[in-house]
Amino acid sequence: MLIGVFDSGVGGLTVLRALHRKMPGHDFLYVGDTARVPYGRKPREMVETFARGIASFLLEQGVDALVIACNTASSASLPQLADEVPVPVWGVIEPGVAAAGAVSRGGRVGIIGTVGTIRSGIYQRKLEALGLETWARACPMFVHLVEEGLAESAEAELLAHHYLDDRPELDALILGCTHYPVLRSVIQRVSGGGVHLVDSAEAISETVSVTLANCPPGSGRITHFVTGDSIAYEHTAHVIGGVDGAIVPLPVADLVALQKVAAAVSLSLRKELHS
Repeated sequence: MLIGVFDSGVGGLTVLRALHRKMPGHDFLYVGDTARVPYGRKPREMVETFARGIASFLLEQGVDALVIACNTASSASLPQLADEVPVPVWGVIEPGVAAAGAVSRGGRVGIIGTVGTIRSGIYQRKLEALGLETWARACPMFVHLVEEGLAESAEAELLAHHYLDDRPELDALILGCTHYPVLRSVIQRVSGGGVHLVDSAEAISETVSVTLANCPPGSGRITHFVTGDSIAYEHTAHVIGGVDGAIVPLPVADLVALQKVAAAVSLSLRKELHS
């Protein structure tokens, strides 16, 4: 089975690594949209357009399923994208919410993520629909720490205190950005041993692997398509413990062309639904 995975950059490699660990025989195509990173501060409509273009590209490559390994893109493009494509689609938000609900004993869950994810309120709404109290904080500088290889540095500790010291009492904390699992140790130290950290990468990999358990495997091949500089991508991927595989340049212009087609299809579908 060929599974497409995409993210705004390298953070989604934590999801790809978790998926590959649980489904080692399957083939994966990963798109890292490093030419247009970060997504977290871009308008929701723009991110939704990016997601449609990347999904169209992966469908052209023959994928049998799609995993949106980006919290910002998941919040911007789901469930709309899932209604528009002919293969199963998963984002990282629903599995993270379900996992947090399962481990929370006192009903108090925190979420940390990019500006876009936190501003969307999607985690807060879904958790509160389960009767849980929420606290949320955007932690945009965590991404830079991870990509600079500073996950276990004094700077990481100081920044974690800056973002988390004024938090209320929590039972669980969702790592609502796919970069953040790399900072798990420092976040756990600052949050305290009584706070259960919910890793969105592990949560989505569990969901996908269970759902596709009976699907035939492939050869275990992994290919990375990168819209930005391939050498910089490879370096940063190794810094955060990325997954091996061939790296192929993907011109942004190709995605832009697909975005226009996908937007037209989406508009046509919406008109049909409302006619």
